[in-house]
Parts: sequence; C-alpha cells; structure tokens
Amino acid sequence: MTSVADALARIRCVLANTSHPGNIGSAARALRTMGLRRLVLVSPQIFPHEQATALAAGAAEVLERAQVHASLAPALADCHLVLGATARRRGVELDELDPRAAAQRVLEASLAGQQVALLFGNEQSGLSNEEIQHCHAAITIPTDPDYGSLNLAQAVQVVAWEIREAWLARAGAPTLTASRDLPADAAQLDALFEHLARTLDAIDFHKGRSPEMILQRLRRVFLRAELDQREVRVLHGICADAMRMARLAGAQLGRAGEN
Repeated sequence: MTSVADALARIRCVLANTSHPGNIGSAARALRTMGLRRLVLVSPQIFPHEQATALAAGAAEVLERAQVHASLAPALADCHLVLGATARRRGVELDELDPRAAAQRVLEASLAGQQVALLFGNEQSGLSNEEIQHCHAAITIPTDPDYGSLNLAQAVQVVAWEIREAWLARAGAPTLTASRDLPADAAQLDALFEHLARTLDAIDFHKGRSPEMILQRLRRVFLRAELDQREVRVLHGICADAMRMARLAGAQLGRAGEN
C-alpha cells in the first residue's frame, strides 16, 4: 500500500550521455520545481561543473544527490517501468505516449510501489536504438512538425509538469494496493533475456536467421507484457527445461552415431 504523497519519490530522471553541464543543471531545476528530486546521470561528458551548479539555481541539492553511472544498465537495474523520451521514430517498435498519457502511466506505476525511470538521451542524437531497447514505451512531445527543436531541459520540464499535474489531481485520493505480484525490474528482465538467448541457441532455433532481430522482437513482446516476478520465474523454468531437453536429445544423437 502506498500514498499519493510518496509517489514522486519513486520516479527518477535518467540523463544519458549528456554533452553540456548546463543542461544537467537546467534539468535539475526543471525537476525540482515539479517536486521531483531524483536525478541519475549516465556517462555525462562533463560533471560536476560550475555551469551545472549555476543553472540549477536553487536546485543544488538535486545535483549533489545525483547518482552517476558509467553505463545505462546499472542506472535502471531496479526499475519496473522505463519510459524513453524521443522525438523520432526508430527501427525499434515501441508504443508511443504523449506526455499526459505518460504521466498517468508513471503515476499509476509509482502508486503501485514500482520504481519508474524517465530516460532522456544525448542533446544532439537523442536516445540510441540500444538505449531504446531498455524502454517499455516512448514519450513523444507533440511539437510543431515544422520546428520540433526542444532543449533537453525543456523536454524534462514538459514531462515533469505533466507528472505534477497528474499527481496534484490524485492528491487526497485513496491509497492504492498492488493487485498483482511486484513487476520484474530491469535487472531481472535482462537476466531473462540472456537465458532466452542461450535457450534459442541450444535448441538451434535461428537456423540462419538473425539472432539479434529475433531477440529484439522477443524483448519488445516481453516488455509490452510488463511481466511480474512470478512470470519471470516461470519463463526461466521453461528455458531451463528446454535446454535440458536439448542436451538429452544431443546425447541420444551422439549414442546413435556411435552405434
């Protein structure tokens, strides 16, 4: 059981490969004005820096408490829902949400006790396909198609404002209780995907097809399903049995060849 008052504490903003320290400070300010305090940086080119501190204005505490990781996976390891902000359609199939719909989904997840990440990419190139692979859905801000250039901190502000609005609308609402097992976090899903990859190799599933494309599509299926921890355990069990049967079949073929 969790209250609306606790919801914002489970939401983090993750900035990946940020180029300019000023954008980090401005993003921290944007978050703090909307009641969000958790900032995570993944491989920032320059941080800490005086420009970040200056542009954070009164949100220095957000910068001081910011976590810094060398890669994305540790930054998302305990997250149950990851939404990536992107302005462009990419080769990776992903459900798209506008900021208002995204805010509702974020708040519902947070109220259910889940850890949530809002993922933003590099200022120039945005999120890479590899980074998008970690996301359950995309946040797309409906800008003017003739001029959709948003600064990183502006994009953070838009999304944070919608979350604030959704949070205010729910303030004073009854507490919510999760109706299912706790969702699998990113680390648990990554372990499942690795097990699935080994299983497909063991049963010779690919047969000349691209393993990367198959795994990418399966990853999208399981992310859309929002698996809980019990479901992940079941799938691990299926993979383990499939690998065991593949080993037995291989052993039988080997004995038959000897005869």
